[in-house]
Amino acid sequence: MNRTGRALALGCLLLLQPLLAHAQAGGNSLLIPAMGRCTLNTQPQDLTQALAACQKASDEGDAQAQYELGEFYYEGKNAPRDLNQALSYFEKASLQGHAQAQFKLGTMFFRGEGVQANNVQAYILLKMAAVNGAEDALDTADEVTEKMPREELEVATQVLGQIFRKYLMELQSADGRTPFAPLP
Repeated sequence: MNRTGRALALGCLLLLQPLLAHAQAGGNSLLIPAMGRCTLNTQPQDLTQALAACQKASDEGDAQAQYELGEFYYEGKNAPRDLNQALSYFEKASLQGHAQAQFKLGTMFFRGEGVQANNVQAYILLKMAAVNGAEDALDTADEVTEKMPREELEVATQVLGQIFRKYLMELQSADGRTPFAPLP
């Protein structure tokens, strides 16, 4: 990412700081913190029990557990690699605003891992991951941008604009204010 791009991204993130604080205090559909953890870095004899615990946490909506399971199946270190399972878990965590899951999912769409390559989807997910705190997401989004025709970039930018407008309206209406009232 060039210097101007980094400064612009940093400026946008700094402008979002009050929104992030508000989101963490009251919760919303874009930024929801993980509820708990599961650990799959265990001894082989403990793996079955650890997987069951992570699966239970995932089923209860724990975004971090969903991410951990996605990583487990993506990496394929202690079990056969299963990109369909990884994709499913990353999608679940991503929908809850888990930055690393969004980053991984965006990367999978960019590379065509387990899904058909889709630069528009990759770009959107990577930009959302960057807003949610995934440090390397902006650099990867820049890589995606280099591979995108102008028309695809325009579509992706329009979709992102719609997502963030909806998010802004959610934040403003959460306090009973009109959508156009100044933010806290």
